[in-house]
Amino acid sequence: MPATVSHVSLSTGHTFSKSNTAAIRLLAGLGVEGDAHMGVTVKHRSRVAADPTQPNLRQVHLIHGELHDELAAAGFTLQPGEMGENITTRGIDLLALPQGARLHLGPDAIIEITGLRNPCGQLDHHQPGLTAAVLGRDAQGNLVRKAGVMGIVLAGGAVRPGDLISVTLPPLPHRKLERV
Repeated sequence: MPATVSHVSLSTGHTFSKSNTAAIRLLAGLGVEGDAHMGVTVKHRSRVAADPTQPNLRQVHLIHGELHDELAAAGFTLQPGEMGENITTRGIDLLALPQGARLHLGPDAIIEITGLRNPCGQLDHHQPGLTAAVLGRDAQGNLVRKAGVMGIVLAGGAVRPGDLISVTLPPLPHRKLERV
């Protein structure tokens, strides 16, 4: 199955969930047009409070739709966009990508993956137990964050459900994703 965009979402306000829409427009160096997290510098409230001049490495939030399937099997009821993601994907292991991987979405848009989303307690306010459900442990006991990846927009363009996704990997050695 080819990697595709299944849903696109945005919110003009600092809300937990984002509304699905027919298309989003990515703006180079800024993020999703009209989304509260768009900008050159950080827009997430906790990061703004710490240092509002930090570069915005979280312009776009992507979650693999397979996580929604996993959570549904565990008894959670979630729709795309509900965990704050802008782009929900299918057929691509976002968490296995290295830092600097580039996702080509549709004919024009390119996102560079900057790191992992760090799940926060707001998930439990949305649905009790959700934070623990998006965290796991690998075979060595290391924490695994499953709540998606964050990226910056390198090339703008419209992104719609059904758009194909291709990946360009950065030069070796690859750097494992860390939380951003």
